[in-house]
Amino acid sequence: MITLSAGIASAVTFVWLGMVLAISFLEAPLKFGAPGVTIPIGLGIGRRVFRALNLSEAVLALAVIITVAASAPPVAVIVSTAVAAAVLAAQLAVVRPGLNRRSDAVLAGEDPALHRSRAHLYYVGLEVVKVAALIALGCTVLSG
Repeated sequence: MITLSAGIASAVTFVWLGMVLAISFLEAPLKFGAPGVTIPIGLGIGRRVFRALNLSEAVLALAVIITVAASAPPVAVIVSTAVAAAVLAAQLAVVRPGLNRRSDAVLAGEDPALHRSRAHLYYVGLEVVKVAALIALGCTVLSG
């Protein structure tokens, strides 16, 4: 039978996973294809959406860490939790500042084609790693 902390950890993990999948892999790419959405409008919306997502992710990560720490989890749960939290921290502390500088420049009128940035690719790559870690975490906690 699943413990209360494992149940909470798995529920929070899958909510976190769902939010990342919905925003990063559905909303973000689709918004730029919507009629009338220019790059500046899309960037303005994206900044607000990702700020809210990242704040929500930080709260969910903290909840997962607390519930995992409240039990005696297997090593796989600890590693998956650490990977997901570390990736989120890297996105917030390392990649997001570069993305913000880039979007500030575009919103100030700079042509986005003039200076390409790899920060977006790094963010997406980290999202893929985070999704894998969250799937592993949720499944490992449930199998626990």
